[in-house]
Amino acid sequence: MQQNRYQRIKDVLSRRQTDLTVCLEDVHKHHNLSAIVRSADAVGCHHVHAVWPENQKWLTNNTSGGSKNWLETHLHKNIDDAATMMRQHNPNVQILATHLSEDAVDFREIDYTKPTAIIVGQEKTGISAQALKHADQNIIIPMQGMVQSLNVSVAAALILFEAQHQREKAGLYNRNMLSEDIKHPMYFEGYHPVIAKQCRIKKLPYPPLDEEGEIIADDEFWHALKHA
Repeated sequence: MQQNRYQRIKDVLSRRQTDLTVCLEDVHKHHNLSAIVRSADAVGCHHVHAVWPENQKWLTNNTSGGSKNWLETHLHKNIDDAATMMRQHNPNVQILATHLSEDAVDFREIDYTKPTAIIVGQEKTGISAQALKHADQNIIIPMQGMVQSLNVSVAAALILFEAQHQREKAGLYNRNMLSEDIKHPMYFEGYHPVIAKQCRIKKLPYPPLDEEGEIIADDEFWHALKHA
């Protein structure tokens, strides 16, 4: 069972998409935050951005189902900072805003094989005017009923899974985009969570792992872990 978990962690991290991200602009309901983060993890995003108050706690493992542990989350004071970082991560990124406007297009018409960031807005007011200034394209999900919009977490999931569909067809999940320096701490924390916690408490670096995920360490490390 443990070996299967280590292999699953390796397989998941080998498919991470560093050029597909979602940005939550003032989404404040925790069930929506949790659902969007879970969807981002499910489609292989590595980065998630959020405009989030500094004095409020971000997601816990209980609310996110542990998904937040497998993503690199970037919290920002405002949408300008978020957009700046997203473009720093990839200068070629297309920033999409879920917003009904005259120039908005069906979300399925977008080429998500390109580096892509998707901004979703606050539950009541939607995307801010400032966020729209950063968007390269507005997108919509066509409605055939009386309602004009979907719940923000549902809308995010639909768009992210369209991106996943296109990327799978294009073979983009075979790129292995994360470096070993990024993956190793995630391997260690995911496969040896108790020992990883002790290492953090005692400020010990994570030792290497072998092909089966077992720790490669000398007696000095184990002594320091127990007695430091």
